[in-house]
Amino acid sequence: MSDLVYRISTAKEWKELQSNGSIFGGDLDKSSGFIHLSKLDLVRPTLDKFFLNSKEELYLLQIDAKKLGNGLVYEIVDGSNSFPHFYGPSRSFVPLPLDAVTKAEKLTLSDGRFSCRTVVTN
Repeated sequence: MSDLVYRISTAKEWKELQSNGSIFGGDLDKSSGFIHLSKLDLVRPTLDKFFLNSKEELYLLQIDAKKLGNGLVYEIVDGSNSFPHFYGPSRSFVPLPLDAVTKAEKLTLSDGRFSCRTVVTN
């Protein structure tokens, strides 16, 4: 298991995280009761599936999984892929803390492909 997990964030969410020190994520996170995260190998498929038509500026947040403790749970989502979900202690749905973020990179979209230094276009 990697010590890093990733969050695809809108610029608005990233700004809120920086100013408030934590976020509960977007509508999907709030309705799910956890913060949706991703392993590095699943960032590209997630971007392609859910964000290609997004008009918002996007950032890829690199998160230190150790700082999320046992509130980070890996769950099978689509029958085969395991995604990290951050619930917080005892699945209490706590906000994602800014101090767990080790890097934030702006994602750029060019010719239908997202890229940044962490996610290199093949």
